[in-house]
Amino acid sequence: MSKESSKAQEPQIEEAVEAQIEVETQDEAQAVTFDTSLMDELTQANFRVEELEQALAAAEAKVAEQKDSVVRAAAEVDNVRRRAAMDVEKAHKFALEKFANELLPVIDNMERALQGTNAEDEATKAVYEGVELTLKSFTSAVEKFGLSQLNPQGEPFNPDHHQAIGMQPSEEFPANTVMMVMQKGYLLNERLLRPAMVMVSQGGGVDTQA
Repeated sequence: MSKESSKAQEPQIEEAVEAQIEVETQDEAQAVTFDTSLMDELTQANFRVEELEQALAAAEAKVAEQKDSVVRAAAEVDNVRRRAAMDVEKAHKFALEKFANELLPVIDNMERALQGTNAEDEATKAVYEGVELTLKSFTSAVEKFGLSQLNPQGEPFNPDHHQAIGMQPSEEFPANTVMMVMQKGYLLNERLLRPAMVMVSQGGGVDTQA
């Protein structure tokens, strides 16, 4: 090849090289642009995932809080129902307390009437039998409503149910034993309505042992 031909082809070669370089540069620029766009999309996706995770955690915390509130509310309702049921039960049991207290003197008077008459005496026999029958019917009726009698003759003294009006020596009864009932006591549904008034034994004899 002559020198003239080589010189004539040099511009063409340079143009081809420059064109190839330009194409490669454009490809690299597009690749960089693509990588940047992909990174931006990935970054946005990560931010979105974090936002969703935070929203999910907040929702789960809210659900747990509401569940706890529901459990506490249900427990409180159950307690209120239980207290209400107990109040109703107590009201049923002790609604007659005031009325029963008014009946006790009537029972006491009928028992005194029996003590003042004699079933063996013809003059008072009819009265005794009538009062006795009335007293039995009366006490049977009030027992149906939870009223029960305390007559602790010969029983150990119980300060929860008995009221001691005095103590006396006794050979017949051991110490701290009810030796005499001055007035009977009463319970209403196992709750003390009136204590029994009693005389308590101190026991008998003097200890002569050294």
